[in-house]
Amino acid sequence: MQLRQENQHEPNSVQVPATDCIQEESKCEEIAEEDDLQVDAAVTSATLPGESLLAFGELLVAEYRRKEQVEFRKMFQLQAGTQLQSSWGIILHDSIARQPAGRILKTSRGFPILIRRASLEDYVLFMKRGPAIVYPKDAATMLLMMDVTEGDFVLESGSGSGAMSLFLSRAVASTGRVLSVEVREDHHRRAMLNYKHWRTSWSLRGGKEWPDNVLFHNADLCTASSLLDGQGFNAVALDLINPHLVLPTVIPHLHPGAVCAVYLANITQVSDLLEGLRCLALPLLCERIIEVPVRDWLVAPALQKSGQYCTRKAPVMAEEQGEIEKEELTTDAHPAFGSIPYIARPHPEQMSHTAFLVKLRKYVQ
Repeated sequence: MQLRQENQHEPNSVQVPATDCIQEESKCEEIAEEDDLQVDAAVTSATLPGESLLAFGELLVAEYRRKEQVEFRKMFQLQAGTQLQSSWGIILHDSIARQPAGRILKTSRGFPILIRRASLEDYVLFMKRGPAIVYPKDAATMLLMMDVTEGDFVLESGSGSGAMSLFLSRAVASTGRVLSVEVREDHHRRAMLNYKHWRTSWSLRGGKEWPDNVLFHNADLCTASSLLDGQGFNAVALDLINPHLVLPTVIPHLHPGAVCAVYLANITQVSDLLEGLRCLALPLLCERIIEVPVRDWLVAPALQKSGQYCTRKAPVMAEEQGEIEKEELTTDAHPAFGSIPYIARPHPEQMSHTAFLVKLRKYVQ
């Protein structure tokens, strides 16, 4: 309400169309050679500080929502002369370029499509896969387990499709390093391609570079102990069928007190891991065995079939029935705060079990 009142008292403020922003930026490029300070002032006047317009080559996500639910979602790379095609119509890529992220555009059939930049979570879920990925909810929990921070040196065994490699790369930042080892050559190639594709797209976001801090190796840790010679790791992440087989090679290079997080698909693998720890007598404490459930909910205002909001009446005192509460329809386009009832229920589509996470900590006797 305060913002509305301020806008009403400022008749001189105008919105700058997207076409004007494009002309403004082209003028800035011509002036750049004469005065860099003038360029910076002109660019910031066209957009918010730090904001950049969508550019060709970026990875974007298109979404169409109907009745609070996502009916269509697709990740694509913005390319000149191509089209975004769907059952809801067509949008030209050329009409998306130079637009601000988060813009809603109409398709050829008149449906509103939200265009936004792909987050790392989006990319991991939509990128091309070889094996199954480590899902973002599990990756986030593993990062907390290992307490990975900027500047750490982390070992990952089981690159897979490169999902965990990307999350580790962001966590250790430009001052850290990640050594990712994969035994299968096809999975090794897929992880490298996905990592390179994300770095290329990220560099187009206002010229920011994603750190090149992941070193991929195609090797078997069970027989490639020379790869770890002279190395010390702040944390270890394992995504293997039989992780206990590589522990004798890996644990001597893990810092005392540090954590080895293991990603396992089923409970049988968990029991095999614990049995391996018992037989190998390694200096490891099994601190936690968890899975990470996520439950989506739908929360929306109560509507009639006509599209009108339901509204609540104040409690009415009845002589015999006590307090009762009735609902009626409202014709007000913007009902007052607290006058609309809401309906909440679990989302009909839920993510089921993905993995068990085992937290192992190295101790010193």
